[in-house]
Amino acid sequence: MATDRAVTVLRAGPLAVITDLGRPGQAHIGVPRSGALDRDALRLANRLVGNPEGHAGLEVLLGGLELRAESNCTVAVTGPPVPVWRHGGGAERRAVGSHQVVYLRAGEHLELGVPDAGLRSYLACSGGLDVPEELGSRSTDLLSGLGPAKVSDGDRLALGTAGDAPADASPVPASVPPPLVTVPVLLGPRDDWFADPAGALRGTVWTVGPASNRIGLRLAGEPLERAADRDGQELPSEPVRPGAVQVPPSGQPVVFLADAPTTGGYPVVGVVPESALGALAQARPGTQVQLSPR
Repeated sequence: MATDRAVTVLRAGPLAVITDLGRPGQAHIGVPRSGALDRDALRLANRLVGNPEGHAGLEVLLGGLELRAESNCTVAVTGPPVPVWRHGGGAERRAVGSHQVVYLRAGEHLELGVPDAGLRSYLACSGGLDVPEELGSRSTDLLSGLGPAKVSDGDRLALGTAGDAPADASPVPASVPPPLVTVPVLLGPRDDWFADPAGALRGTVWTVGPASNRIGLRLAGEPLERAADRDGQELPSEPVRPGAVQVPPSGQPVVFLADAPTTGGYPVVGVVPESALGALAQARPGTQVQLSPR
């Protein structure tokens, strides 16, 4: 491990975890995929600092992170637009912004504010976070407990060996998460358990609930009704995946995200494609969601 290169977390904020692109292919032994909820944002942050897209970085919930560079390094923050400052440890701060390359000298601090919209920011450092792998990934998995612990104040995080400097240090455009998120849903495998599943999903504007987390996005709205011949029935547990829209007896859907379990016992009315999950990862409680059956 390249212990001469590191950053120290001075403030972790509400929740910060180490993440990469996850540990896919382990569902047969009960291990979730985990990894970054907004995978495109992590990939972009890594590209900005010259890393391979799968290097480990930080996923930061609602800002509040402050870290100190223990060696010269390059960093970038992506996700929704968020205030970012650099300073030398004193009171004076210089705004540097997100979605651009930031060069930190040893001893300098980087701070993240709170995004006006969206939930999760992604911070990449040149060389990536060099923590031990578990089952091929450095990601924190909050459901199974695999991977590194949640980031805490005072943690020193080693950095790997930096590659070539980024060829283009120009800022990139940032997208503001909308107040209404529309995502496609592929019906099945258990859509036959519901009365008019396509019409019910299409005709309801759902609201993201406060109990949502990395495991699943909990939606509130007009409950989905069971088909008459399925009323009172339940399923044995069967495989599920990120994007699965599971419907418990309450009729209020849960869209599984990266830390979702590998099996579940409630019927899955449809599946949100992988490409649309990043938008759901940025949906704050109170955000409206439209599920569009295909």
